[in-house]
Amino acid sequence: MDQAILKDLNEFSKYIPNFMFILLRSSILISLLPVIGGKQMPAQFKMGLALMISILLTPVVQFEIAENNIPLMIVKELLIGIALGLTVRFIFMAVNMAGQFMSYTMGMSIAQVFNPEMGQSTSIAEIYGIIAMLFFLILDAHHDLIYVFVKSFEMLPAGKINVMALVPVMLSMMSGLFSLAFKICAPVMVGLLISQLLTGFLYKAAPQMNIFFITMPLNIFLGFLLIILSIPVFEYLMGVKFSDLRGEMVRIVTLAKG
Repeated sequence: MDQAILKDLNEFSKYIPNFMFILLRSSILISLLPVIGGKQMPAQFKMGLALMISILLTPVVQFEIAENNIPLMIVKELLIGIALGLTVRFIFMAVNMAGQFMSYTMGMSIAQVFNPEMGQSTSIAEIYGIIAMLFFLILDAHHDLIYVFVKSFEMLPAGKINVMALVPVMLSMMSGLFSLAFKICAPVMVGLLISQLLTGFLYKAAPQMNIFFITMPLNIFLGFLLIILSIPVFEYLMGVKFSDLRGEMVRIVTLAKG
């Protein structure tokens, strides 16, 4: 009886290193995901979800772990988890940044609220974030995340990660963040810029006019009008980004494989 118990314990102990490395990668990814990894979600929920995913994957994922190389493997797992998580996170950061730019241009940046996803934010940025999240769920992008995450253990086992290949990928994603933010806010920013140029000419023609009390409500009205008219543009950009999300994450895993 004791020998049977010892045998079971030995079999069970073989899975512990696998479980720990899967838990490390999954917990980093979950902490960076929108909504699930947001501050509004209890820490117990995020920890429980990471544990559940790790328990499910442990029997089917095999690692070759060298005991003298464990610290380096931990660092590599942290980096690949961060890279995969930021692939999604950067999209929502770009949406939040675009909303902030529009709020400043419209003169509504003083109306700031606490956004549990991004911290202190403006109402327009929060509205855009909610719309982006709805597109994210409608396009089933969360299913693509689950697929690529599970597939990453097959394509990229623990310790087999080329760290240097991740550096240009991360820099490219950061530049893409600013590019996407400007694409989202471009219709509103350009429209308001034209409006301000025209009101500047009006002030030159009639200096006695109190132009401040005209431009403030005009900018707000035009801003909201342009936001409504530019929703199809925003929808198209989000559709392209979320449709390419799976391919982008697979590309990161492939490059990291070296």
